Amino acid sequence: MHLDLKFPEHWDDIGSGQLQSAIARLGESLEQQVGQVAATEDEEELFSDLFDREYGFFWTIYSKVRAKNGRVTWADGGVRHFLRAPVQRILTLGLLSGDPSKYFISLRRYLESFVNNTMDVESFTLARALWESRAEGIKSAIGDSWLKKAPPELRPEIGRQYNEFVKFVDKYLKLRFSVIESGAEQSAFARDRIDLSLPGVHRPIGSHHLIRQVFQEIEDIFVSIGFSVVEGPEIETPYYNFEALNIPEFHPVRDDMDTFYLELPKGAKTPLLLRTHTSPMQIRTMEKQKPPVRVIVPGKVYRRDNPDATHSFAFHQIEGLAVDTDITFCDFTGTIEYFVRQFFGASVKTRFRPSYFPFTEPSIEFDVSCPFCGGTGNSNGGTCSKCKGAAWIELFGAGMVDPAVYGFVNYDAKKVSGFAFGIGIDRLAMLKYGIDDIQVFFQNDVRFLRQFP
Repeated sequence: MHLDLKFPEHWDDIGSGQLQSAIARLGESLEQQVGQVAATEDEEELFSDLFDREYGFFWTIYSKVRAKNGRVTWADGGVRHFLRAPVQRILTLGLLSGDPSKYFISLRRYLESFVNNTMDVESFTLARALWESRAEGIKSAIGDSWLKKAPPELRPEIGRQYNEFVKFVDKYLKLRFSVIESGAEQSAFARDRIDLSLPGVHRPIGSHHLIRQVFQEIEDIFVSIGFSVVEGPEIETPYYNFEALNIPEFHPVRDDMDTFYLELPKGAKTPLLLRTHTSPMQIRTMEKQKPPVRVIVPGKVYRRDNPDATHSFAFHQIEGLAVDTDITFCDFTGTIEYFVRQFFGASVKTRFRPSYFPFTEPSIEFDVSCPFCGGTGNSNGGTCSKCKGAAWIELFGAGMVDPAVYGFVNYDAKKVSGFAFGIGIDRLAMLKYGIDDIQVFFQNDVRFLRQFP
């Protein structure tokens, strides 16, 4: 079975801040593919596609990280997650089988393929960390997962195989390191390389739009604490956009969320509209997935607003949802405060104000101390122009999911609880980077765009 991984769109343009998250997501796909071939002959072909020195998928990732950061280490979270993903799946399969003996060969093939294709001390150090790391290495993971949890009658045999496996890998690593350290193989590889010394054609490199940069920064923060990223259609039905979110047809809140409806052929069964928020994907996700649910939903949304410095008929949001059996308001406040301090800095202060949203109860508005005046209300001897002297800036609305919403997705409101929030990306970008007019995000003026490479 050949490896079937694809780099994300705009891979060559991904900045160093978002690179590790992109690599971690590739690791999740890799883990699924390894699960299909583990303990079979097909895994050798897959591991070859992954680590082959000339065309291996991992070495493309390795080169990308090295170009961005100057080096690649075990501390790079995305690289570490990618390398451990196959190991995690093999360990899990071995544990579920009741007799993990046959999965030792899978771990051996994986390690041999990686170690044998390391080209220098830096890449070899990664392979050694994958084996020896106390917290996340294969050696300790086998002991914790297979030895300690094996049935008593199998434990002696598994222990024997484990000891033989440790001796083999330790010896194999020493031999490989001696080859690399001697420089013999590296010299041979250098001789075989194509001479790329001729100067190439310089082409200007673009960058992500500021809105996309903020999207990726927020996604990285939430992914780091266990949230997944899901996306959905911008054309929605009234049911998902309103009714399933506890906003019935004649609810007055619809006046504030008026939107654009599509002109459909006569006889169309369901009206269609441009979504006013990304919350419909929360409903769609809960329909398909039982708790626990932890997702964020980025995307573009539309409302019938007259364009001015702070309003636009099209803008961007990230909605968040967490549902489980024991989520409390404290979990909610801790998550939101963690995000805000990661995004704006540890010095900002936060506060909650009671509010109302049809799909949350209780509902709150979330404020932060003004990052421009330090929460004093004064700047340069006068009133702060950003917070208008209030010392606080409203960020977004949020709250605990209203039990009525669970009825639309067949969740038991007596057993589950959760929280939801909606963040305006344009507003956060304006606050963080001191932008006064939301319209500049849509004008494609390169003089503005070049300020945020």
